[in-house]
Amino acid sequence: MPYKTLISTQELADHINNVDWVIVDCRFDLADSTWGKSQYQTSHISGAIYAHLDSDLSSPIIPAVTGRHPLPDIDELVEKLSAWGIDQLKQVIIYDQDGGMFAARLWWLLRWLGHEKVAVLDGGWQKWNKDGLPTNNEVQIKRAAAFIPHLQTGMEATVKDVIACLANPKARLLDARGADRFRGENETLDPVAGHIPGAISAPFMDNLATNGTMHSVPILNERFNNLLDKTLAKDAVIYCGSGVTAAHNILAMVHAGMDEPRLYAGSWSHWVTDPSRPVSTVENA
Repeated sequence: MPYKTLISTQELADHINNVDWVIVDCRFDLADSTWGKSQYQTSHISGAIYAHLDSDLSSPIIPAVTGRHPLPDIDELVEKLSAWGIDQLKQVIIYDQDGGMFAARLWWLLRWLGHEKVAVLDGGWQKWNKDGLPTNNEVQIKRAAAFIPHLQTGMEATVKDVIACLANPKARLLDARGADRFRGENETLDPVAGHIPGAISAPFMDNLATNGTMHSVPILNERFNNLLDKTLAKDAVIYCGSGVTAAHNILAMVHAGMDEPRLYAGSWSHWVTDPSRPVSTVENA
């Protein structure tokens, strides 16, 4: 049975030596881009390889043009996936240290390229360690594979799509950042504070229970149905600061059995590159 959204620590442990599985460590710190790789080199889930948010899962930033984490060049990403031993037959499992906030980025990217056998480790690095499961510090070198992309263009939303979404009463725009940043408070990452007018605050952290695992399917369904307010999930667009944590909301919705919303990958950091685009600090307005 392929895993397509989440996998438990025990389920992964049961397949830890499966040659048809690839484990990817996506630990990262937005305040220190070297932290995740350093942590990986110190200790990681046995057999895991490392993917860096900035250099592996994003394109270079173009000032005043892109957001903070532009989508990676497809050809370059395909080359990396192949080097990591990933092809259409591989089951990919991804983890991080923050409830899946970075792992969800690679989960979304693989689905964007047509690879559905990909799941995020529920509870991540913390739960793996708490459960006493195997780790080491060996840098993994995988046998190269041939990843063949099948781009799913309908998964993305452009700025024009976002504007159209706000003009459509049957659509919803959800902001996955923390509620304080949505209100324009404590903005430390982007030069402009606030949110896209008409967006609804939907912090990705609210997808998680106190132990760092994803809430149950009924709780997730209730949460997003309330946020969508009779809007179909497929008619929603999700954004965050730079297109990373928004993928966590998409993961939660798909895990809950809902249709997949679109991702505005540029997100807030792209939105504010154009000073003519409106911003708001009014709650849910």
